[in-house]
Amino acid sequence: MKIYKVTDKKKYMPLLLLADEQESMIDKYINDGFMYVLDDGGVKAETVVFKISEEILEIKNLAVLPEYQGRGYGRKLMDFVCKTYGNEFKILQVGTGDSPLTVPFYEKCGFVRSHSVKNFFTENYDHPIIENGVQLVDMIYLRKKLNE
Repeated sequence: MKIYKVTDKKKYMPLLLLADEQESMIDKYINDGFMYVLDDGGVKAETVVFKISEEILEIKNLAVLPEYQGRGYGRKLMDFVCKTYGNEFKILQVGTGDSPLTVPFYEKCGFVRSHSVKNFFTENYDHPIIENGVQLVDMIYLRKKLNE
């Protein structure tokens, strides 16, 4: 298994769309973010991280192919990001929908709820975002302190 940085980010659009299903939203961060893919006999997962400030790095996208979810690939990418950027940033944050599919994953990785943005999904997406049968409305931010 290897994790490496890629520059041809649009090549991975189908995988990116698993985590953020509107391409116009991905276009807002893809060019300025750093993208990494996890390859284990083929690409299984990807993440895009984005510098918010001198202290905060944000995960903008983290996706694992559905047939490989639950096998630790997301956690491996998370650990890689923490190790790679732990000496450069103080906080790693992620914004996600308030979903029982994603929030528990980040909490298991050491993230805690920080703040939320009301109506983010209803105001920024051109269609309802449904996850696990529930429409996402607010963006929930979780944060993890690096190098503690």
